[in-house]
Amino acid sequence: MKVRAVAKRILMQLRNDKRTLALTLLAPLLLLTLLYFVFETAEDTLPIGIINVPQKFIEELYQNNAVPIRCQSPSDIEKGEVTAVVTMESGRVHVWIDGSNSSKAGNAMKAIEAAGKGMNQRRSDLIPDVTYVYGAEDMSLFDSFASILMGLLVFFFVFLISGISFLKERTTGTLEKVLSTPIKRWEVVAGYVLGFGTVNVVQSAVICFYLVYVLRVLMVGSIWLVLLITLVTAISALTLGILISTAANSEFQMIQFIPLIIVPQAVFTGLFTLPPELEAVGRAMPLYYTADALKAVMLKNAGFMDILPDLGILTALSIVFAIINTNLLKRYRNI
Repeated sequence: MKVRAVAKRILMQLRNDKRTLALTLLAPLLLLTLLYFVFETAEDTLPIGIINVPQKFIEELYQNNAVPIRCQSPSDIEKGEVTAVVTMESGRVHVWIDGSNSSKAGNAMKAIEAAGKGMNQRRSDLIPDVTYVYGAEDMSLFDSFASILMGLLVFFFVFLISGISFLKERTTGTLEKVLSTPIKRWEVVAGYVLGFGTVNVVQSAVICFYLVYVLRVLMVGSIWLVLLITLVTAISALTLGILISTAANSEFQMIQFIPLIIVPQAVFTGLFTLPPELEAVGRAMPLYYTADALKAVMLKNAGFMDILPDLGILTALSIVFAIINTNLLKRYRNI
């Protein structure tokens, strides 16, 4: 009877807590639907640039799940539209390849080699001469995704810790006490951002230096730019975490937001090959720009001006989240 009474009390609490009930039932369905579209529409073909190659070679590329795209020069690979560029001069095959994604690079090389063998199996001179524009031949899969994982980890922990901390300030009455003093709402938000931001600087530095100097992941760009990107990412995660915490009534509910806020963003960071329609959805998410900037610096030696658009969008999102947070504080005090 006592067990039944406890179980009945829990069920009654869940029935009255419609927000928790909705997150428990609907969040897994939304996540499964997203993953369904990702895997069902994932592209299994690779765009490969071609310059002065025979028609037979083009046909063989099609047979090996590659999409030949005519290019003007090997430098077209820097635009990100093709994984590799193939040219043929004096019977020799030259390949320029983007090795920033070792999985795609490996598949592209297999398709090119298979196409060369299929065109003429007797010609040994069709063994390609390979030049890596980005990355290296011996680059591991972890090197390819380390930049994405770095941004994901920074965003995840900052979002969760800042959200739960702000929620605790609100539920314990600390926030109301702070607002009872002569302080403006924007000063409260700025104070939280500055306080948590100081810790985030240390966290970002620890993660960055550990990946580069302990795990020895590939780093061809400036480590200071990487630190700048992770710091801006942490601020956007911080302001978003505070914003989402206003919709939660407990730490448990805050954790339940992870499948809705974090996991979908992870899908659109480059871990999966997505069609253009789904990639367009990812452009509305902060982690998309974090991953893009980190990959550009760590794997492609991008400079500050190259990543400035990504940093600008992340900063703009942080400002928007901070403004919304400031307005939401009206429920506690209208200042």
